[in-house]
Amino acid sequence: MQTTVTWNGHSNFLLRSEKVSILIDPFFEHNPAAPCSWESLGKIDLVLLTHDHDDHVGQAAEICRSSGAQLGAIVGTGERMLAAGVAQEQIINGIGFNIGGTVHVNGAAVTMTEAFHSSESGFPVGYIITMPGGFTVYHAGDTGIFANMQVWGELFPIDLALLPIGGVYTMDARQAAHACRLLGAKQVIPMHYATFPVLEQSPEKFAAELAKAAPECRPLILKPGESAVFRHSEP
Repeated sequence: MQTTVTWNGHSNFLLRSEKVSILIDPFFEHNPAAPCSWESLGKIDLVLLTHDHDDHVGQAAEICRSSGAQLGAIVGTGERMLAAGVAQEQIINGIGFNIGGTVHVNGAAVTMTEAFHSSESGFPVGYIITMPGGFTVYHAGDTGIFANMQVWGELFPIDLALLPIGGVYTMDARQAAHACRLLGAKQVIPMHYATFPVLEQSPEKFAAELAKAAPECRPLILKPGESAVFRHSEP
């Protein structure tokens, strides 16, 4: 089996396997780094939101209304998306789910984790996504580093971490590198940088910090629109 991970700039990722397509934080309009429009992505089964800020919610309601995709979000943010026009039957559990909870969509298991940030509704979160075949991806959302990342790394084999490095609103390069060590992540794709002038503009500092803090973790530096393909066998 294989999982393809495509970075659409900022914190916007598409995870796709033969069985499921998952879109996370679908910020396309007004995203200067977005390489395409959401209409070009093809079939989407699940949209996940890490928190209720415009540069993460993006076009989630429009995508769900147009495609019929399910929407996963924390309770509170799920209710806001209901008010935005997403049908209740498309929202997981009708209202969303919560930290520590796991839901299943088309063979993928999605566990919600805490994040330390702010949100207009609900609370900020991250997700650990176990794709069909067992490939495990951690999308941290917008967050600073926190010690419980080590526990999540003990509970799940993190094949790939998607971590913010931009500073100001999230972890910076040094914190993100140490987060990889706590998580025991095998590979990492940095995100949430270079989108806006206030953020870190280059991943080079992160790569240097990673070599010191977690040299066993391999950095994968993508440009917006680029994909990485991971081939794996079922456990």
